Amino acid sequence: MSKQIRKPLKWVASAKRDLDSMPEDVKDVFGHAIDLAQAGGKHQDAKPLGGFGSAGVLEVVEDHRNDTFRAVYTVKFAGWVYVLHCFQKKSKSGIKTPKEDMDLIKLRLRAAEQDYEAWQAKQGVQR
Repeated sequence: MSKQIRKPLKWVASAKRDLDSMPEDVKDVFGHAIDLAQAGGKHQDAKPLGGFGSAGVLEVVEDHRNDTFRAVYTVKFAGWVYVLHCFQKKSKSGIKTPKEDMDLIKLRLRAAEQDYEAWQAKQGVQR
């Protein structure tokens, strides 16, 4: 039997604190999705987040008592999972992710990329 390698997990900025402040049921769903990503799998409700050009940035949406919560993470950096943003959707106008959250996700994705590149440089990995 081969041992499965789990991808290390990194939380960007306040993503972990934000997740910790959510209802237990929501934390369970998002935690399971992140756990699956670390194991190389994908949660059944994880969907590519539009505007990022690939399936490397995923979003899981969970409704709880008339509120909608979202977790956004990326698997685009080989061997790593970065949790970019966890938030409660405030806008009641449609299902689209609000612009301010999209801007924050883009900013945090750049921070994750810089972190990954720094890790590669430290390991002596050539790009």
